[in-house]
Amino acid sequence: MQILRNAATAAVLGLALAGASSSAWAADYTLRIQTHLSAESLNGKNAQQFADDVERMSGGRIDIEMFYSGSVVKSTETFDAAANGVLDGDMTGGAYQTGKNPAFQFLGDIMGGYETPWQQYSWLYYGGGMEKAQKLYNSYGMQLIGWWIPGQESLSSSKPLPGPAALKDWKFRSPPGMETEIFAELGASPIVMDFGEVFSALETKIIDGADASNVTTNKSIGIYDLVKHATYPGFHSMPSDHLAINKDVWDDLPDDLKAIVEVAMQKLSFHNSMSFEVAMGKTATEIQKEGVTLYNWSQKDREEFRNFAQKKWQEWGDKSPEARELVDSHVSFMKEIGLLK
Repeated sequence: MQILRNAATAAVLGLALAGASSSAWAADYTLRIQTHLSAESLNGKNAQQFADDVERMSGGRIDIEMFYSGSVVKSTETFDAAANGVLDGDMTGGAYQTGKNPAFQFLGDIMGGYETPWQQYSWLYYGGGMEKAQKLYNSYGMQLIGWWIPGQESLSSSKPLPGPAALKDWKFRSPPGMETEIFAELGASPIVMDFGEVFSALETKIIDGADASNVTTNKSIGIYDLVKHATYPGFHSMPSDHLAINKDVWDDLPDDLKAIVEVAMQKLSFHNSMSFEVAMGKTATEIQKEGVTLYNWSQKDREEFRNFAQKKWQEWGDKSPEARELVDSHVSFMKEIGLLK
């Protein structure tokens, strides 16, 4: 009986000490993060899972408030809102920030570069990309945590897109940056607009089509209810959406919480890419049954686009020292893994 009483006393004491330790570490860190994607999309659901993972792994010490579809500020303004403290984190993409420095293009969407998300992640984590990217983000008061890449994107259109010739005078929504120049040289008429404006612009026929996202995200926002033509599999664009956090906010987090956020981000990255690889294949089958025609461009047609894209890489690389460093880094890594000769 005495042994049991001693054991009980030890257990209570242990709980008290654990509670004291927990109390000593307890902190209420709230991270307000905005994404341009909808909560109902697969990306949005994966983003919410990231938030849940961080909260659970941190034992509730971090609370993440997710804002979807540019609900606080426009998607293109998310980075500045986080840097200025209106938000704490930006889950859009670096390509929105090319107006600040052209180097962001090569952290947001390389255009015609890597063929799979895994190759693109490899540059970031094993090709020296993170170190180079971090210098750029830090110079604007932000900390890059990581990428989450759904996969190759598709062009959606109200008219057939069987090859490059169909791009002539094709008026479409384009994200900002280098893409507008590549497509303009191919004869298209790109119009830069916010992601959230794509559906209404297609519905009112302001544009003929859109480079919005991959087929699964496009379907989730109703694009194929309006237009019945799309390129698939994609080849022209594979954006690296990012998580970037206000650097002061990031620096204020204890090291163990930083590690939790980083690990949860890597889980999001790989889970997002895998889930989209499955989802896009299923979506392609579904939308064809619903009357959408898919166009798989020939190797020759793809090479024509990539030749234009690589010329633009070099032109954009000359726009700033940071852009040149990133272009040279990508090209060097692509040669190492056999993508370029």
